[in-house]
Amino acid sequence: MKKEAKIVLSVAAAILIVALLSIFMLSQRIPMNPAGTVGNTAGNLNNGGLFCEYDGTVYFSNTFEGGSLYKMNPDESGLKRLNSLKVRNILAGGDFLYYFQTGASRISDFSEPFNVRSFERCKLNGSNSTSLIRDVVTVAQLVDNYLYLLSPAKSGPLFFKLKIDNSERVDLGNFSINPACAENGIIYYNGTDTNHYLYGLDTATDTPHEVWRGNLWYPIVEGDYVYYMDVANNYRLCRYSRSQNNIQILTQDRVDCFNVGSGYIYYQKNGADAQLKCMRTDGSDVKVIAQGNYTNISMTSRYVYFQEFGNDTVLYHSPLGTGFYETFQNALDAAEE
Repeated sequence: MKKEAKIVLSVAAAILIVALLSIFMLSQRIPMNPAGTVGNTAGNLNNGGLFCEYDGTVYFSNTFEGGSLYKMNPDESGLKRLNSLKVRNILAGGDFLYYFQTGASRISDFSEPFNVRSFERCKLNGSNSTSLIRDVVTVAQLVDNYLYLLSPAKSGPLFFKLKIDNSERVDLGNFSINPACAENGIIYYNGTDTNHYLYGLDTATDTPHEVWRGNLWYPIVEGDYVYYMDVANNYRLCRYSRSQNNIQILTQDRVDCFNVGSGYIYYQKNGADAQLKCMRTDGSDVKVIAQGNYTNISMTSRYVYFQEFGNDTVLYHSPLGTGFYETFQNALDAAEE
């Protein structure tokens, strides 16, 4: 009987161990995203990916604190630090955030800066941070269950995709493909190899196709329109109607960077009279927001955020559609606490 009891206990212990291991493995499993998931807007990613609005929350890089990852409500209330990494290219989808971290914004517990560069995945509350790759990432986008990434590899540009659970990696091209603009499973990008045409990459098959023989840079697709910088005409802003197959010139200003959202376009006018400007998406109602050179134009559903060129610490904000701007004081106050 004693021998039988030992066998029963051993079997029970083995079953318990298997059950616990199964529970642990299930807890570590990365759930797949809903169909149609896109990690961030093209305009935000083309401006460094410092802001990302997802499911009623804004995730952002607080440059007043060296780029620490924060979250807040769209009305800028409820600021909370998620980690002290210096982050950019923030993406969100499903249960997770993704970002490229370039070092620590604060000194570590060992009084040394943590400077390992990596592309990370963490939960929406900032916990369970996991390094997916150690490649330097120029720009990345999340489309359904894959991250599409451009890296300046040692042998030249490398464009590849990585499954969100890190179970699969596929190299897709050895030239620059900017994956920032994604809609309905298609990544839209301008050519860089032999021309500047508009191309579409079908992420279901990872096959490219020619969309339009324009001469464009930084395409942003919104509904029927493709907003872009016109390479052949001094980088002025235009939009192309896919259904009508025609071009509308939005401004003759030479443009350094721009963003589109909520019916507005914000852009930096280049030249001796440099200005940050705002207009409607049809080119009307033009406003000057600020005099001088500005960059990193990020947009949420309620605000536009930007920085002065050459100063990557101070962050400004302006309510969408207004000509008023000021220092983003809530972020500064949070950084000083």
